[in-house]
Parts: sequence; structure tokens; C-alpha cells
Amino acid sequence: VFQEMAKAECYFINSTEKVRYMQRYFYNRLQFLMFDSDVGHYVGFTPYGEKWAQAANSLPQWMEQRRTAVDWYCRNNYKVFTP
Repeated sequence: VFQEMAKAECYFINSTEKVRYMQRYFYNRLQFLMFDSDVGHYVGFTPYGEKWAQAANSLPQWMEQRRTAVDWYCRNNYKVFTP
């Protein structure tokens, strides 16, 4: 059975003062691609992931949306994510 999964995560340090957004992609339980707002671009962990990272990093509008996800996704939903 083959399985693909994408996961978006927000990490809040000191309320919304320091926020980290991560988007991770898995195939067969192996992480092959990740975006980290602290790094600012996609990183591939397999040859397949490196190709995806190179393609995604070359799209300026897509990357701008990922980089601003800290504000429109994480900070905007802070009350939903925290107990």
C-alpha cells in the first residue's frame, strides 16, 4: 500500500511573538520535502524531493505565499490551534 501525506504545522513560542510554519510531505512514511518558514525555502530529502524543491523554489508567487503563511495561516488561527 502506497501512501502520500502532506502536513502543515504551526509552532508558537511566547504566544504569537515568535511563530514557525512548517509544511512537510511524506510518501510511504518517508519525508521527502519540507518548507520551514525559518529557512524560507523548500528542502528535498530524497532525489524526488530535491526535484520538487527546485521546482517550487523557482516559483516566486508560490514562495511568497509560503513565506507569508506565518501571518495568514498561523497567527490568524492562533485561537483555533491553542487550547
